[in-house]
Amino acid sequence: MTVIAGGHGELNPNSNWLGARGTWLAYFLGVLSAHLILLSVPFITIPMAWTLTNLMHNAAHLYFLHIIKGAPWYSIENDTRRRLTHWEQIDDGEQFTSTRKFLTAVPIVLFLLTCLYTRNDNEHFIANFISLVIVTLPKLPQFHGVRLFNINKY
Repeated sequence: MTVIAGGHGELNPNSNWLGARGTWLAYFLGVLSAHLILLSVPFITIPMAWTLTNLMHNAAHLYFLHIIKGAPWYSIENDTRRRLTHWEQIDDGEQFTSTRKFLTAVPIVLFLLTCLYTRNDNEHFIANFISLVIVTLPKLPQFHGVRLFNINKY
């Protein structure tokens, strides 16, 4: 293994940092903190706070895991990781690992909690369901390396 200057010995930190100890707890606490901040805003209702939490979480999830590509320590010449999204690099591309299951389950559980607290209001449900589908589809193994309509191709 080659140690790169400024690095920590890990050639591609994108591949396993989400499985590190304490990362899942920090992730949960971050989502909870965002939700509590939204609940503390006086004019935001409880159903709206849940929907906003879900939509913000899924937007961040989509951007950071499925849109951003490349690895922080790799050079531009290394083409193998440069064209992969962060999701495709997690656990070196191995499917159905505990980290991938966790990152797939969180949006689903958040969607179910949002449905519970919004009492399945039609507007909230439609927005949350569309958000769930958009953030869950790219996680399926069938979409590994697939770029629909050449979106995010380069």
